[in-house]
Amino acid sequence: MGSGTTRSSRSAAAAAAPPQAAIRLKQRSIRAAGRIPGEGPGGVPLVLYKYTVPGGGKIRRHMSKAFQKESDAPEEDAVAEPAALPAGAKNYISPAGYARLEAERRQLVQVERPEVVKVVSWAASNGDRSENGDYIYGKRRLREIDRRVRFLIKRLERAEIVDAEGRETDQVFFGATAVLRSQAGAEREVTIVGMDEVDPARGRVSWVSPIARALLKARVGDVVSLATPGGAEELEILDVRYDRID
Repeated sequence: MGSGTTRSSRSAAAAAAPPQAAIRLKQRSIRAAGRIPGEGPGGVPLVLYKYTVPGGGKIRRHMSKAFQKESDAPEEDAVAEPAALPAGAKNYISPAGYARLEAERRQLVQVERPEVVKVVSWAASNGDRSENGDYIYGKRRLREIDRRVRFLIKRLERAEIVDAEGRETDQVFFGATAVLRSQAGAEREVTIVGMDEVDPARGRVSWVSPIARALLKARVGDVVSLATPGGAEELEILDVRYDRID
């Protein structure tokens, strides 16, 4: 009798204990929002989607219905996504940039989302959800992940991979690193990359940015005019090279 009571108590305690995923989730900051994707957890219906790869081929993949936008989903916690591509434009991107987006999609879908689903399921089993922090935060995190996955899928669908490493020309195209000199004599380097590869600290600018548009197709020795809030700025192109973009 006593033994049975002990086993029952242990079982109840085990059911109430939070999964390790819940503990890890509570330790995370909201700063991680929308940063990684993957395949849907078991039992979630799947549908097919396709995206284009270099050479015109198609890769058929499975996309969980969880990642299809639901019009009635609450949007009070919406987060800003990167800028949209210009209408009708291709999503030019380096091989490394494409690989990063795909790795992020896999991580979110295969690792992070299933983990959060476990936390939400555990939290929901604890009763009243209205004041259940694990449940509320978990559901919010799922919406953030799903939005990010939808965004990544769209970017990958329109991706046009451009490998410009080692290109031999003094003309500026996508992937070029240009050495510039201002009218004041200051020099700087900018590398033209995809919209999802921008890194101001490393001088990496989007191919649709004003400075990239001013430089594209210009050559070493040319002087281009860049419109700035303070007026037009003239920049001389001193050198153009095509390094590996990591």
